[in-house]
Amino acid sequence: MKKKHIDYILFITVILISIFGIIMIFSASSIWAEFKYNDPFKYVKHQTLFFIVGIIVMLLASKIDLKILKNKANLILGICLVLLILVLIPGIGSIRNGSRSWFGIGSLGIQPSEFAKIGLIIYTAKYLTSNQKNMKDIKKGALPIFLIIGLFFLLIMLEPDFGTAMVIVLTLICLIFISGLKISFFIKLGIIGILGIVGLIIAAPYRMARIISFLNPWSDPLGSGYQIIQSLYAIGPGGLLGQGFLNSRQKHFYLPEPQTDFIFSIISEEFGFLGVLIVCTFFFIMFYRMLKIALKSNNLFNKYLAFGLAFGILIQASLNLAVVVGLIPVTGVTLPFLSYGGSSLLVSMLSVGLILNISKNG
Repeated sequence: MKKKHIDYILFITVILISIFGIIMIFSASSIWAEFKYNDPFKYVKHQTLFFIVGIIVMLLASKIDLKILKNKANLILGICLVLLILVLIPGIGSIRNGSRSWFGIGSLGIQPSEFAKIGLIIYTAKYLTSNQKNMKDIKKGALPIFLIIGLFFLLIMLEPDFGTAMVIVLTLICLIFISGLKISFFIKLGIIGILGIVGLIIAAPYRMARIISFLNPWSDPLGSGYQIIQSLYAIGPGGLLGQGFLNSRQKHFYLPEPQTDFIFSIISEEFGFLGVLIVCTFFFIMFYRMLKIALKSNNLFNKYLAFGLAFGILIQASLNLAVVVGLIPVTGVTLPFLSYGGSSLLVSMLSVGLILNISKNG
């Protein structure tokens, strides 16, 4: 039997988009980093460190025995649950940007909610594999897994981190949908979800402010509407080829922390439509290769795992891009492989590593 290799197209695409991300993080953050830390390379050095570690993680993930991952799915989920509880405890979890969702390690930080994405996808893939016959029965099949998802959603919302919670829920709903559950169940779930989101918005004034600023950013141009207005000011002048690398104006203290959630705005400003096309092409190639790997897999657990990890990256990227261009309210979700953030980059590269593993082993 001919030995299979990892999907090199996917591997190279991930390396290229991550390097492009590091370059753009330098462009987006250098002014702010020099002003705040007297070091224009501060954010780049951190991201490069996580990129190197991420490559190692990706390669290791491409070589591990996926049967071990399946057998230890309950343990992995349990560890993620404990970490999400610990991060909520004052003195253990640290607050950044109004959210207690970090374990602070010096100037670096780790978000357990990012790793919970992987843990839940692995567990759900195992659950769907083991309960394939029961999934048509709502009480025996769907209800138990949705209760677990609900528990994690609640813990992440307590931080609060609405964006990450939504990425996780949407990813797992997509994964469960392809398992063959009745569409009528998802219609009911959608109605409940909409009512729940409305309740969450009403319960937290800052979410209502985001909705209002989304509908009319200029109603509060110096407050809740500030980010999206500055993002659109960055994207607007980009034109076909942009203002040129390092020539963004919005990174000069107009767009807050442009190296994180709104890095796509800086890419659009400096590279114009060409930059948009480059980013979208990267994500299209990645998602296409991931889906191809998932569809080719003969192992049911591996198939669900690949689909779940692919959905996770696509949904997060889609939400981020939708926010940046003003299609949906600000969610605080990073752009995979491009935004500054060690946890996000490590989890994204771990996801790709597992999919590369499946591409090799089927």
